[in-house]
Amino acid sequence: MQALLDAIATLAFPTDAQRLFHGRGGLFPGCEHLTLDAYPPVLLLTSFEPLAEEALAAIGAAITARWPEAPWVYQCRQEGGRTETRLMAGAVPEPHVVTEAGARYVVHLLRGQNHGLFLDMAEGRRWVREQVQPGDKVLNLFAYTCAFSVVALQAGAAEVVNVDMAAGALATGRINHELNDVKTGAKFLAHDIFNSWGKLTRGGPYDLVICDPPSFQKGSFVATKDYARLARRLPALLAPGGRALLCLNTPKLGEAFLREAVEQNAPELQFAGRLANPAAFEDQSADRSLKVLMYRL
Repeated sequence: MQALLDAIATLAFPTDAQRLFHGRGGLFPGCEHLTLDAYPPVLLLTSFEPLAEEALAAIGAAITARWPEAPWVYQCRQEGGRTETRLMAGAVPEPHVVTEAGARYVVHLLRGQNHGLFLDMAEGRRWVREQVQPGDKVLNLFAYTCAFSVVALQAGAAEVVNVDMAAGALATGRINHELNDVKTGAKFLAHDIFNSWGKLTRGGPYDLVICDPPSFQKGSFVATKDYARLARRLPALLAPGGRALLCLNTPKLGEAFLREAVEQNAPELQFAGRLANPAAFEDQSADRSLKVLMYRL
């Protein structure tokens, strides 16, 4: 745990939401179960195994010594989906709005494991902001709270179709669009994509298709069987020269799995490279970390 305490003692408190300490990357022996994120003005400590009260007290003392006014939240995630979340100090704003690269997003730290903005996808959002051209049409699959849509519209996209089975997540996505004054051009479909291909294809073709699915979520998407089904549909959704951004976030499947799924099921797509993850998410294994691959039709 000392590496985390040392990091807290030297870190500057950021203005944007971002990861501060990534023990999960395996670069800090003894801290593989720990991460520390900033969702200003709140800090979020996540542990993937229970922490003793003495350890929590030591971390709390380090946080208070470095940032006396900072509220912080502790979340323990255990196998089987069990989660304990505790507000340890201060108060969490309500609504809690954070920024990233000039965009604003509403987040929630005191419920659930997904907090409204995936910090490891910051480079993916930056890529979308840089690549989208004025007038582009974008399909955002597994849209969650629609952060990709916000940056695409800010970059000049004419239309973004956001698709997700979770109506609640899309409702938060609508709020994010309102926060950034980019409501025009955004569409929100609470659909299962595998039951909606006809509608999505008729709405195309798209200049960019973004796919950021869960790796394993029963009833929604299981990467080992569903990524091939998804890849098979991509060529029909894309305009000539259109691009696809395909994401895979599980340590159990490497880059080769995703590339093979595309090569076998959508040979029309040309691999265009892999995006680097944010520096704060450095990992000893590229295959264990988030994979974000770019393709062009």
